[in-house]
Parts: sequence; structure tokens; C-alpha cells
Amino acid sequence: MTPADTIGLLVETAPGPGVLHELTGVMARHGADITLVEILENRDDGSRLYFEAARPAATDALERDLGSLPVVRRVSVVKTFQRIYGKRIIIMGGGAQVGQVALGAISEADRHNIRGEHISVDTIPLVGEQTLADAVRAVARLPRARVLVLAGALMGGAIEEAVREIRAQGVLVISLNMAGSVPDAADLVVTDPVQAGVMAVMAVAETARFTIDRLSRRIF
Repeated sequence: MTPADTIGLLVETAPGPGVLHELTGVMARHGADITLVEILENRDDGSRLYFEAARPAATDALERDLGSLPVVRRVSVVKTFQRIYGKRIIIMGGGAQVGQVALGAISEADRHNIRGEHISVDTIPLVGEQTLADAVRAVARLPRARVLVLAGALMGGAIEEAVREIRAQGVLVISLNMAGSVPDAADLVVTDPVQAGVMAVMAVAETARFTIDRLSRRIF
């Protein structure tokens, strides 16, 4: 589904149980297939909910019917996160290595974004085997996350298990050439952190002629 096929809906509502049920019921009647839902705020004085959904035949009618619900205070059709922020590159690991990978990724993303791409870069410096393993598994739950780059000096054990799990769910994993078993589990191993960031962006950019599956080797 392309960004043009989806719409974003920001809905402000009164507080209380069953609000999400009422909203999704209206959307279902209009044939708006929901692809993302987030509760942005849930306070005593009201809530804000964000939806992304397949564009219905009559968006104006959907907006009007949502607005007519007694619990709804305001409905706004907005640009989707996919359209604004696009594909996400996630970088995690040791602070110094994360910074160097980010340098390459941001520089390469800028080159593609000025040509019409939408690629964003997220970083989180982390230490600890279980902390990193939990964070790796969470990448598969992040909206629009396409590539994870693991940047560190030593990773293995539970982190390797998590890497294999998210690869099975369709997330591309790039690892720095480090000690431990994570490089054996990754799709691609890159020694230079700046190059790792560049290759992560190239792997998902539609304006790049680069496909990891066509590489004759996977360690650089």
C-alpha cells in the first residue's frame, strides 16, 4: 500500500470506555481498513487518537460521520507518518558506535530525501544483553521500521536470538563486525560504522540501485 492509498485521522474525544469501539465501528462501515492506531493522549478531560487507514471511497463522508458521534469533539484528516517520516532506520548499541552509524545514515538519507524519498533515522544508545535483546524485539513492533543496525563491540546470547526473531518478521538487520554471535545472525556485517549507516539507507531507498540479496558476500 502506497502513502497515497492511506489517510491519517486525528480524533479528539470525550473520556470514557468504549470510545475506540465507536470510532472503529464507523470506520468499518465506510470500508476504511485500519493499518495503524495510536492513543496519543488519554486524560480525564479527553483523549486524542490517531488512525491510519486505507483510503475509503468517500473520505468526506467518513470524516462527517465520525464527527457526528456524541463522544467526538473534533476530527482532522492529516498526512500519514509514512508520508511525512517514511521508512525508519533504527540504530542501537554503544554510544560512540551509534553516533558513527548515524553519521553515515543521516548523510545518505539526506541525499535520497532531497530526491523525493522519506527516510528517517532513530538512535538509542543501550548497554546490557537483556536490555538490548528487549529493544531488538521491540523493533518489529515499531511502525515503519525497516532496518535495524546493531552498533557495538560485543553482542551475542539473547541478542542473537532476538535478531533471528525479528529477521523472521521481515526486519533487515545490519551488524557491525564485532565480537559475539550477533554478526552470524545478521543479514549483513559491515566493519566501518559510517559505511554501515550508508548501506542501511541504500537498502531501503527506492532511489538507490542496491539490493542486499544480490550481494555475492555479506561481510564487508
